[in-house]
Amino acid sequence: MTFDFDQPPERRGTDSQKWQKYAGRDVLPMWVADMDFRSPPALIEALHRRVDHGIFGYARPVKSTVDSVVHALAQRYGWPVDPAWLVWLPGLVVGLNVTAQAFAEPGDEILTLTPIYPPFMSAPRNSGRTSVQVPFVLQPATGGNPGKWAIDWDALERAVTPRTKLFFLCNPHNPVARVWRRDELERLADFCLRHRLVLCSDEIHCDLILDPALPHVPTATLSPEIAARTITLMAPSKTYNVPGLGTSLAIIPDAKLRARFVRATAGIVAEVTTLGFAACESAYQDCEPWRQELLATLRGHRDFLRDFLARELPGITIDAPIEATYLAWLNVSALQLSDPAAHFEKHGVGLSDGAYFGAPAGKYVRLNFGCTRATLLEALQRMKKAVAAR
Repeated sequence: MTFDFDQPPERRGTDSQKWQKYAGRDVLPMWVADMDFRSPPALIEALHRRVDHGIFGYARPVKSTVDSVVHALAQRYGWPVDPAWLVWLPGLVVGLNVTAQAFAEPGDEILTLTPIYPPFMSAPRNSGRTSVQVPFVLQPATGGNPGKWAIDWDALERAVTPRTKLFFLCNPHNPVARVWRRDELERLADFCLRHRLVLCSDEIHCDLILDPALPHVPTATLSPEIAARTITLMAPSKTYNVPGLGTSLAIIPDAKLRARFVRATAGIVAEVTTLGFAACESAYQDCEPWRQELLATLRGHRDFLRDFLARELPGITIDAPIEATYLAWLNVSALQLSDPAAHFEKHGVGLSDGAYFGAPAGKYVRLNFGCTRATLLEALQRMKKAVAAR
């Protein structure tokens, strides 16, 4: 079956946050992690069936919805998940905030690695906890080997204090598009166990690995010991382009951790909607052929982006391979722009400012290539003009 990733619906003038940001301006939105592709046809059909039912009361997942998630995790990652471990949430960011409140007290510290998706840093602060960030080390390309973003293990050890209670991990990592290897995860698990930290692992991009040779390893599968200290956050939203339906889940094997997490949601976390459950079930049950074509499309876009930069924009580089996601972390430091995001926006391309992710100001921007090839080409041509005009 062939799916259409070249002719998306018009999003200007709709409820799209991505496109509303630049309403009335000739700026291509390449910022927020929201693809311009239509969701899978089977998922759209499932939503039509649910709408045709005509009643939209308070919802709970039915057995087939739970089974679709459990089956997908077993088939893709060899992870035998007990349905009792699932806690449904209206969004992954909600999960980060709940975790911060459930497992740390005001004034306690939550470790993470930067650059990072901004809610990893803001979630602790939202409830009076302290975000402690340890920057990655960029290992440069040598001897034919590509560059690599790596954990600074010594700095990580130095960052731990008696008030450190949690570690926030992003795997695959947003924004540097890194797939963590098993040995790295094992070392990180050992770190958390030695320091008695709860590990919150955001794995929302796990179904978007672009390098087929790199398996996704759910952190909780490493050992029973780390599973007993891990909250895994997942969602169909990024892969199947349904973030607006607000359906995510926490997978928490340990009953005591799960009870604390659920208690922290009481009275403040909204329930998942009927349409959210319908979309989730169809995504994991019916849409694997679509996902495989999406991955092929994104691989092509990634390679096109890389080649265009090398050929036409030598002042912009990708420091390490894009192993997963549809997000490119671009080094623009050679351009010596005080505000690169503003400069590119002025020339018609809306990118995410790297400083927002905890990177040094003026050095990085993030580009979303989850769009048509024509849109990507137009954005890159505009960036080329922006570079020439600096």
